[in-house]
Formats: sequence, structure tokens, C-alpha cells
Amino acid sequence: MTISDYASLLVDAGEYSGRDDIAHLFPRFLGLAELKLNRGLRIAEMEVVGTVSIVNGEAPVPTDFLEAREVKTAAGHPIRAVALQQLTDSFGARSGIPAGYAVVGGNMRVRPVCDQDLTVTYYGKIPPLTPANPSNWLLDKAADLYLYSLVEEIAIWERDVGKVGAAQQLKMLALSGLKIGDERSRWGNAQVVVGGPTP
Repeated sequence: MTISDYASLLVDAGEYSGRDDIAHLFPRFLGLAELKLNRGLRIAEMEVVGTVSIVNGEAPVPTDFLEAREVKTAAGHPIRAVALQQLTDSFGARSGIPAGYAVVGGNMRVRPVCDQDLTVTYYGKIPPLTPANPSNWLLDKAADLYLYSLVEEIAIWERDVGKVGAAQQLKMLALSGLKIGDERSRWGNAQVVVGGPTP
């Protein structure tokens, strides 16, 4: 049977873990698995382009924001990420064209202070699987990663160290394969360019 949606993932997770009594706990296991995957996974399918409307130098980041890839001004000029202390020390409360940003809590702070829309390319959270949202790009691309992540969570809940270790190994293999595929699709044909003067 192919894992194609929430229901088939639940069935396979139960079969692979040897538990047919986990349906009522499945949302908890799924939430924990997605939480862990969001912490470490960064691939092309997670990239989102959005707008952040800065008012008085600050604005909330998007609700699915994990990590910024690129931030550009309204004129299309990139601004760089800097440490919060450096942002404060370098620009203070000056107003002007933004040159740097820092993410503080759930907000993006830009200095010099400005009011404008920024275009932000960022890694967004994996859309959670639910009965109402039975599929997402990760399940379509790497159903095995979802499956082994769930089997790991079930084994942790069972307090079965042997099962946890076996599931972690399978999960890491699936994760490694997904990352290698992502790198190949992004950089497989790239050329190495050496910077600096040539003799």
C-alpha cells in the first residue's frame, strides 16, 4: 500500500510499530515528529517568498517562519542579517534606508528605522498533516521520512530503546537521502568560481 495521505500514514505507522491501538494518540505523535523535522530540515520545498510590512523599524515575521534566506528592501536591494547588538550599536534609532535586520522573538527588527514592505525569502514550517489537510509536499516527496519519524515517536512513547534506535537509523537514512536529492537538484550542475585575483 502506498502512503498517500493522513489515513494511510496512520495505518502504516501502526503496522511498522506493531501497534494497532495508537489511533487516538496519532495526532500527538505526528505533531512531535513535525516539530523535530522543522528544527533540522531545510530544503527547497520549504522556501517561501512573502512580504513583511515594517512599521517604525519592526514587524512580526510570518506565522510559519523558521529562518530567513534573503531579505530585500522595497527597491529590491538585499539587506543583511546582523547580530542584535551590532544592529543597535551601528544604527541606534536613526531613520533611513534599511541596511541590516535581526529577528528578535517573533519580530523582524530593521535598522536604520523605516516604514516599508520587505520581500523575505524564508524557510517555512512543514504544513501540518491533519484529517482536514491529509497531504502535504513532504508526504508526497518523502513518505518514508514521515513514517520512520512516527515509528520513532511511538517507540519513545513505548520506552523501547531498541525500537527507538532502529527507527532513528531508518529516519536518518531517509533524511540523508532527501538532503542529498535536494543538493543535487539545486547545485548538481553548478560550477565552482574562485574569487580574488588570478596570477
